[in-house]
Amino acid sequence: MTVTLADVAARAQVSPATVSRVLNGNYPVAAGTRERVLRAVDELDYVLNGPASSLAASASDLVGILVNDIADPFFGIMAGAVQSEIGPGGRAGGERLAVVCNTGGSPERELTYLTLLQRQRADAVVITGGAIEDAEHMNALAAKMERLTDAGTRVVLCGRPPAPDTGAVALTFDNRGGGRRLTEHLLGLGHRAIGYIAGPEERTTTRHRLEGHRAALAAAGLPDGETVHGPYDRSSGYDAALELLRRDPSLTAIVAANDSVALGACAALRDAGRRIPDDVSVAGFDDLPFSIDTVPALTTVRLPLYEAGARAGRIAMSREKEPPGGVATVHGELMVRGSTAAPRG
Repeated sequence: MTVTLADVAARAQVSPATVSRVLNGNYPVAAGTRERVLRAVDELDYVLNGPASSLAASASDLVGILVNDIADPFFGIMAGAVQSEIGPGGRAGGERLAVVCNTGGSPERELTYLTLLQRQRADAVVITGGAIEDAEHMNALAAKMERLTDAGTRVVLCGRPPAPDTGAVALTFDNRGGGRRLTEHLLGLGHRAIGYIAGPEERTTTRHRLEGHRAALAAAGLPDGETVHGPYDRSSGYDAALELLRRDPSLTAIVAANDSVALGACAALRDAGRRIPDDVSVAGFDDLPFSIDTVPALTTVRLPLYEAGARAGRIAMSREKEPPGGVATVHGELMVRGSTAAPRG
């Protein structure tokens, strides 16, 4: 049975005129209403009829790049690398248009952007960063990716776990391995009182890095230690470091979820009168460009963000073969710098 505009309007609880305005993009519509309409379009798998349908039936030269926060260097580097590989060479030798979709970490926005890219018959979509561990969202996301690939859109996940049976290619970061090597480095220096500043609990990146950290502690016969969760930003690192010190003033090392969080932790330690690394060692993750310029330079795990993003772009453009089984693991490298040292006394 063919889905009509009226069906979409009924599902979204709006008028058919409002649905038309949202789909045509020629009239301002409240953000909440717009998302409700697009969700109904997605749930009903509605497509345009008539000449517009014929026009949309072929893939366009549009490429979507989904990021959590374009202002975060982690995502900015990958997005720039993807775009560097999708320039000239579109269909009929033309240019490709890259559209960076900033979700703000919202699962609803993630699905909305994918719906919009599906309606535009995007030639490829690259989704960057960790996934949200919510069963309902994961199922909806998998269904959306499957619809995209079934329609001929190439979907590549960059820095995200695989999505089996969706047709998406995954370049997944070895966050567990990196987290383990980082903590093993601190244990090798003699640290035993190690606090951990984790990212948001619902993110796969958070869980995997924390699992690596705890695996290293367990192998050394140590308990998990103190852990504080928060956003992946400097402010969170500052507050979390103070909380860790409050819980255990004897801490000799702090592992941070990423480099921005580590910067905040360093600032908090200095304000608390602790020297780095003389009193407390600090380690981060990602090796963002500023990490080597901090004082002292930050020990961290280097993820090849640019290289991974560029590879994702080439795969999305069919300029590089897919990895065997559609999945490749991207490993990190431990970068030992001045922010970590053996504990004193």
